[in-house]
Amino acid sequence: MTAESTSQDLLPAELTMGTVMLKVGDMNLMTDYYQRALGLEVVAEQDGGLYLGRLGKPLVHLAAAPGLNLPGRGEAGLFHTALLFEDQAALAATVASAAQYEPRSFTGSADHLVSEAFYFNDPEGNGIELYWDRPRKNWSWNGTEVVMDSLALPPRRYLEQHLTQESVEGQQRTAAGVGHVHLQVGDVHTAQDFYVGTLGFEKTAGWHGQALFVSAGRYHHHMAMNVWNSRGAGPRKDTLGLGEVLIEVPSGDDVGALADRLKAAGLSSHHTGAELRFEDPWRNRIRVAVR
Repeated sequence: MTAESTSQDLLPAELTMGTVMLKVGDMNLMTDYYQRALGLEVVAEQDGGLYLGRLGKPLVHLAAAPGLNLPGRGEAGLFHTALLFEDQAALAATVASAAQYEPRSFTGSADHLVSEAFYFNDPEGNGIELYWDRPRKNWSWNGTEVVMDSLALPPRRYLEQHLTQESVEGQQRTAAGVGHVHLQVGDVHTAQDFYVGTLGFEKTAGWHGQALFVSAGRYHHHMAMNVWNSRGAGPRKDTLGLGEVLIEVPSGDDVGALADRLKAAGLSSHHTGAELRFEDPWRNRIRVAVR
């Protein structure tokens, strides 16, 4: 966004990420994983799908999609769903249960300066990040861009420092949320035109032209897009994996303002008043709704 951008051009600072919907091939296997590995519980069942979360708050929607194929590694779609925990002990408890459930599902960890993060894949290959944010007062900014890095974060040492018997026993009684959603896209320039120029996120970081991080309200990022595996990818096929990303905003006026921006950009959407549905340039489905 330019310096001349008005508040009507931007998504509201109070924006939060909502439930991520996944199309799944094996509901029993996937449900078992999200319950036992990630400590989520079924909070609702609707239209044959399951909503799993913490303390009654849905985080992941598993929708049965028998007959669909897994996406190819180089296709656009989900890079990871990032679950945010309130403290390091709660994060450590879920990292421990995920690693114990299937050690080979662990794919890495990093200290990002703004956060501490651990990465896994679910049984159908959907990426998952489990993370804790450092206090915002400890984040550093270069103007409008937040300072992030990927420094070593040894998982065994982290668990030794932060895992407690209390956090293990109380795992399902601690809150968690969808902190951000990271996508695979075909090119970063098109992603910035769409997510910043049209939707109204603000760019908070880039990564050598290979990744883009965007947010509302100076969070480090609510969404990210990268081309690490998917450079040049075209529109998605209908596959297993990401079904829909939900973005929650405070009011119907916020939904309406975004609908107007999409219309002005010549992009199609379905607007019911309380919610708005549309697709990004790679056919990743986005729903924006009043919280």
